[in-house]
Amino acid sequence: MRSAEVYKEWLNKLDADDPLKAELIAIRDDETDIEERFYKELAFGTAGLRGKTGAGTNRMNRLTVGKATQGIADYIKAHGNEAMERGVVIAHDPRHFSKEFAELAAGIFAANGIKVYTFPDLRPTPELAYMVRRLKTYAGVNITASHNPKEYNGYKVYGDDGCQVSSSLADEMTGYINAVDMWKGVNTGDYAAFVSDGSVSILGEEYDREYLDKIEAVAIHEGDELALDIPFVYTPLNGCGSIPFRQMLKDRGFTAWQIVKEQEEPDPDFTTVGYPNPEDPKAFKLAEEYGKRCGAEFLMATDPDADRFAIEIRDADGSYIPLNGNQTGYILVNYILEGHKSAGTLPDNGAVVRSIVTSNLCDIIAGHYGVTVFETLTGFKNLSGKVPYLHEHGYKYLFAYEESVGYAACEDIRDKDGISAGMLIAEAAAFYKKQGKTLWEVLQDIYAKYGAFAEDEPNIVLEGISGAERIKRMMSAVRNEAPNEIAGYKVVKVIDYKEGYKELAPTNALKFELDNGSWFAIRPSGTEPKIKFYFYSKQDTREQALKVNSEIRDAVLELVNAVE
Repeated sequence: MRSAEVYKEWLNKLDADDPLKAELIAIRDDETDIEERFYKELAFGTAGLRGKTGAGTNRMNRLTVGKATQGIADYIKAHGNEAMERGVVIAHDPRHFSKEFAELAAGIFAANGIKVYTFPDLRPTPELAYMVRRLKTYAGVNITASHNPKEYNGYKVYGDDGCQVSSSLADEMTGYINAVDMWKGVNTGDYAAFVSDGSVSILGEEYDREYLDKIEAVAIHEGDELALDIPFVYTPLNGCGSIPFRQMLKDRGFTAWQIVKEQEEPDPDFTTVGYPNPEDPKAFKLAEEYGKRCGAEFLMATDPDADRFAIEIRDADGSYIPLNGNQTGYILVNYILEGHKSAGTLPDNGAVVRSIVTSNLCDIIAGHYGVTVFETLTGFKNLSGKVPYLHEHGYKYLFAYEESVGYAACEDIRDKDGISAGMLIAEAAAFYKKQGKTLWEVLQDIYAKYGAFAEDEPNIVLEGISGAERIKRMMSAVRNEAPNEIAGYKVVKVIDYKEGYKELAPTNALKFELDNGSWFAIRPSGTEPKIKFYFYSKQDTREQALKVNSEIRDAVLELVNAVE
């Protein structure tokens, strides 16, 4: 059906007093908006569903969420009574409609005879990921749009391994979802009634404690080894991180930290933040003000579902400098491996996992400690999904991370976890302070010891139908007319991951290696309307590396932006 026809179908089938109908009536003269909302169905993939909330097949609403949930319920039922009895665990973040969508999903699963576990209130994504394996459920669902703007919501789905669903599993679920008639094919029931009869179980505080115990168990140094009075600031950016992060800091004994009060409580509009992505330095505006007042040595932030984590540290001049995900990763990898080495707990068969678009400085640091680095596709379904392979081949998991401020320190939590990353950064800062060093000095030491690297990860946001089509044209142009030279440097190797590469599954990404040792990669985001770029250079000094990296970045962006 064309968009206008689907639009009319929705108008005809929605009840007169339905808010979705009122929303559609309000846009009846806006052909562009109608096209955007109805030109396709919201795609279900390895990130589940994600999109703007509102009426339409290409929006997050009770109908699209209901259809997806019924499809997954049918998938579970097809795998028998045991799968149904193991059930599903559900969580949600503080966004608009998150609680309503979570209760809707719980009611649908329960109406289909599937056991449901859920929480009394919002919880971080990593806690949901942990609970899938802890409760041995067949699947997990988290209603969240992670770090996206306030207009968005999402529906993350986990397999029984505690990882977000793989491509093959997502494809299998998609088949069931597509077979559901959203208007009359969804079994629903009363959430409160299902709670009363035990079909839906509300998890108690003891499960929160278990999650924190798992995080705190990855500590390397403690007590007198740490300067626990080190001053710092934390902001949860009005998301899920506030309660568990504060409890973790209390458990670890930190005494001189502050939380950004304006961003302590959940706020679906992220009023004081705007774009609640800790990767964006603008998200640290209030934290910087707090830091200056209390003399904080570093600032930490988690995104709304507390899976992403970023920091700013004070440089030699006392200014707060935002670190990109690679730089925070350098500090964490260095601290974890150095710490285990000094404590005598570094295994002979240690392993670190990183993504294909993450800096290979990680490999150099790990090599110094005799630790093997494994490379995967982007996303923690792949990074954490590597854990079983490591076990099977005799490796000891130590850490996994990728440049988009995602870090996984505990192998029992099979997703990125901002709470554990925050604990380790605070611990590292307190440990180094005891030795008379700041995190800034530690980062400079890393560059001096292992190589002067530069990193940059810009992106181009292109929303809507026209944006999606332009991103396709950009990828096609770079793929089919690959440059032989960039900024005066010769391209010596091109890796196209579209058909797979070595043991890696196919993905829409390209990597270019240059004759000066620099490299860059390009890929469309799987969760946002953007095309992402990754630039890495190594030179004799950090300043030279930044200069070369900037030249390459500008040349590539000019080339790509020329594609109309």
